[in-house]
Amino acid sequence: MSGTTAIDREFFAKHALSAQRAEEARTIFPGGVTHDARHFEPFGIVVDRAIGPRKWDVDGNEYIDYVMGHGALLFGHSHPYLVEAVSAQVARGTHLGGSSDLERRWAQAIQRLIPSAEKVRFTSSGTEATMMAVRLARAATGRDRLLRLRNHFHGWNDSVFAAGRTSAGNIAANGQPDAMQSLISVFDQTDLTGIAAALASEEYAAVILEPTGYSWGTCPLDPSVPRELRELTDRHGALLIFDEVVTGFRMSRGGAQERIGVRPDLTTLAKILAGGLPGGAVVGRADLLDQISFDAGGGRVAHPGTFNANPLSAVAGERALRAVAEEDPNSIANERAAQLARGLNHTLVESEAPGCAWADTSLVHIILGQDIERPDDGVTWDWDQHGGAQPTLPTTTSEVLWPFRRALLNQGVDLMGMGAIVSCVHTEADIDSTIDSFGAALSDLRREEVL
Repeated sequence: MSGTTAIDREFFAKHALSAQRAEEARTIFPGGVTHDARHFEPFGIVVDRAIGPRKWDVDGNEYIDYVMGHGALLFGHSHPYLVEAVSAQVARGTHLGGSSDLERRWAQAIQRLIPSAEKVRFTSSGTEATMMAVRLARAATGRDRLLRLRNHFHGWNDSVFAAGRTSAGNIAANGQPDAMQSLISVFDQTDLTGIAAALASEEYAAVILEPTGYSWGTCPLDPSVPRELRELTDRHGALLIFDEVVTGFRMSRGGAQERIGVRPDLTTLAKILAGGLPGGAVVGRADLLDQISFDAGGGRVAHPGTFNANPLSAVAGERALRAVAEEDPNSIANERAAQLARGLNHTLVESEAPGCAWADTSLVHIILGQDIERPDDGVTWDWDQHGGAQPTLPTTTSEVLWPFRRALLNQGVDLMGMGAIVSCVHTEADIDSTIDSFGAALSDLRREEVL
C-alpha cells in the first residue's frame, strides 16, 4: 500500500519505526496487536510515552490523544497525584496477600458516588465484572437466560458475549458454544415491545445494557428506555444490570444511573474506577452481593481472583474517585467535549463534507462520509430530528475510515475509533488545534477524492 496516495506516503514517511515494530509484532502477537481496538490499517502507531493530553510514538511524532486509555483516563496520562500515589505504594507492596485498608477506602469512595452501591466486590477487569454480575443474577433468580441489547458491549466472556457491531468494528462469536449462545436473547435497543413479551415468560435472570446506548453511546439510547426496562424487570422478577464500565464516574459523578435517575440492581464498573490501572467491580444491592459471603451457606457464589483489589489499583482508584468527588473534573471534560463537537460540525459545514459529530458529556462521536443531519446546537443529539432512539445509525465505512484516521494521525491527532474521549486536562488550545487538524485531514480526503 506504501505510496498509494499522498496521505499514505506521508503516513509511511512519518511512521517508519512504527511500521518496523508492527512487522515484528506480527511474528509475536496474533494480528500484531494485543487488543482488538488497536487494530489499524495498515499498521498502528507504537506509543513510546504519554503525559497529560498528549503522547509520542517511537518515531518522535506528537499527538493530542483522544483514546485516553480506552476511556480510563479522565485525568489524562500520568497525572501527578496518581503517579505519586502509585509510586509510594510500589515501595510498600504490590501484592499484600491479604485484606488491607486500601481496598476498604477504595470501596467507600465508590459508595459515596454511585447511588446503588450498597456493597462492592472488586475484580481485575470490566469483563470479569460482567461475568460476576450475570452469575449473581442467575444464582439469585434461579433462572439461566440473559436478555441483552444488540451491539451493546460487555466484554468478551461467554456469559454475555454475542456477535454484533462495536465502535471498534464488527465482532463475531466464533468459539463460543452454541449451548451458551442459546441462553442469550438479543433484542434491538428500542424494541420494548419484544423485550416486554420476552420478560413476561419469566425465564430471564437479568437484562444487561449500556445505559447510554451501544458502544459508549455510538448509537444513543433515549433515557426513557432504561427507565422502562427498570419497570419491566421489576414486574417480571428479572434483575437490571447496568454496564457502566465506560460511563461510570464520567456521565456524572454517579454515572449514567445518577444522571437518568434509574437505580439498577447491579452495576459493573472499570476504567476510571481504578484511576487508569487494571481494575473492575460489581456494585449493587447488598442481598445480591452477599451471595458471595461465606455466610451464604449452600447458596454461596464463589469468587476467587489473584489481583482482586490489588494495592496499586486501589490507591490509584481511591485517589481518582476522591478527585471526582472534590474537584469536579467532569464539568471541565464536558465543556471541552462540547467545544470539540461544535468545532467539528462547523468544520464539516465549511468543508461541505457529509457527516456529523455530537457530544454526550465528555464522549464525542463522529460519523463521516454519510449524509446525516447535524445537531442544531452543534453538540446535542436531537432525538426528534433523527427519528427517535433508532436501533442503529449510519456508520463511517472502511473506505473513508482508514484514510481519515491516517490523515488525522499525520496531522497529530489520535482518536478512539471514530470517537474522542475527552479528559479534564485537555485545554481549549488542545481542542482548537484538534479542530484545525480535523479540517486539514478533511482537505486531504477531498484532494484524494475519498470524500
